[in-house]
Amino acid sequence: MKALLLVDIQNDFLPGGAMAVPDGDAVIPVANKLQSTFPLVVATQDWHPANHGSFAASHPGKKVFEQIELNGLPQTLWPVHCVQGTRGAELAAELNRDRIANVFPKGTDAGIDSYSGLFDNGHRRSTGLGEWLKAQRVTEVFVCGLATDYCVRFTALDAAKMGFKTHLIEDASRGVNLRPDDAKNSPSTDASLR
Repeated sequence: MKALLLVDIQNDFLPGGAMAVPDGDAVIPVANKLQSTFPLVVATQDWHPANHGSFAASHPGKKVFEQIELNGLPQTLWPVHCVQGTRGAELAAELNRDRIANVFPKGTDAGIDSYSGLFDNGHRRSTGLGEWLKAQRVTEVFVCGLATDYCVRFTALDAAKMGFKTHLIEDASRGVNLRPDDAKNSPSTDASLR
């Protein structure tokens, strides 16, 4: 079975949000249209505690986009975003949720970030998404959402590592692009995933 994975299409990643992805709202109509073509649709949701270690605000004297080490892993420091229970963490209002079978929260442990929808950044703990997909007999996944160069990328890479035939839907994804062309040069766009 095929599944559509909608990655982090949340208010804080849309224009006007705490960590807006350029043109991030453009993915919503494409994602909505795609949903009817898949037998199974699943979403991921950044769901951070307010004191998350990936937030620059959690490290006095550090600035947004600085690099640190967090529990033995390299970590980019981000603006406070997608805090549990806030409007910014909610899935975008314009995103059709009628066909979303399950939503998997990620980034819930304050001590480690989770770009991937399947694991934390150290692969220390699963979100349960991969196991759930296998229980649904999914063999092929189509990944899209926000942002191509981070959460979409790592979700696609982990899905491929877990044995799913994996595709990136580029027109339903947008990148942060901290450096120009990060999204374009992201390994998730490599044909080997497909």
